[in-house]
Amino acid sequence: MLLLLFWVSALLVLCAFLWNYKGQLKIADITDKYVFITGCDTGFGNLAARTFDKKGFRVIAACLTESGSTALKATASERLHTVLLDVTNPENVKKTAQWVKSHVGEKGLWGLINNAGVLGVLAPTDWLTVNDYREPIEVNLFGLIDVTLNMLPLVKKARGRVINVSSIGGRLAFGGGGYTPSKYAVEGFNDSLRRDMKAFGVHVSCIEPGLFKTQLADPIKTTEKKLAVWKHLSPDIKQQYGEGYIEKSLHKLKSNTSFVNLDLSLVVECMDHALTSVFPKTRYTAGKDAKTFWIPLSHMPAFLQDFLLLKQKVELANPKAV
Repeated sequence: MLLLLFWVSALLVLCAFLWNYKGQLKIADITDKYVFITGCDTGFGNLAARTFDKKGFRVIAACLTESGSTALKATASERLHTVLLDVTNPENVKKTAQWVKSHVGEKGLWGLINNAGVLGVLAPTDWLTVNDYREPIEVNLFGLIDVTLNMLPLVKKARGRVINVSSIGGRLAFGGGGYTPSKYAVEGFNDSLRRDMKAFGVHVSCIEPGLFKTQLADPIKTTEKKLAVWKHLSPDIKQQYGEGYIEKSLHKLKSNTSFVNLDLSLVVECMDHALTSVFPKTRYTAGKDAKTFWIPLSHMPAFLQDFLLLKQKVELANPKAV
């Protein structure tokens, strides 16, 4: 029996060693490989563009604003090129894809990193209208799909990589609004794309960051949007939630700042592995909160998810008011 346990343990150690070794194998000759990244004005996309430029990739960074493009080029090498791109504008996406095709030539596109995203309005569902859902779904889902479909022939030519930045919000609904539905849909698109692209030698990966301190999750802007919605609510709903609801929820948010990750490179490291590993992962989780709380919670029974998440909610003033 002891001998059996020894051999089982030895086999497990060997498997762990081989799995780790497999993950460390890297591709060669990155200096002739093109990478296209969306959402490079700030945050993950900006850091990724600068990081991969320093590594030697030929980076094409898509920015929404001229100021974002100018600032990025000032910190990068001459290899890096920027383009102005609004992922919600189909004509803009199409023209950008045509420009990228003429720029990369026969080499194709080794990496497509769909990073552009917005948070939209985060508020209780009964505060919202369908228009409040449109912006995050247009940017995070339809924009991502449109860019992917237009760039896919170039990725197939290079037998390259597609990396979609989702969120822990694509695994677990933590608040009302269009952000979570958009990310759930990104996960579904990512899975179908991954299976469809296997025959072409194209790897598709999904990155699920936790809560990070970026402009996307700026608490001031988030509060301002919620207040703007509050002003137009019916008296009945205001009575149910209470006048101090937003202030109390903001106070709870501030008390949970230990959950927020400050190191954006954790996400870029996932992008790096998905771009350069011989055996990229299907999914990457970034952030201590995602690894220790959100993703484990997403696998738990619904009643436990509800219990833990509702503990963080502010108690309503009079939910029975009509």
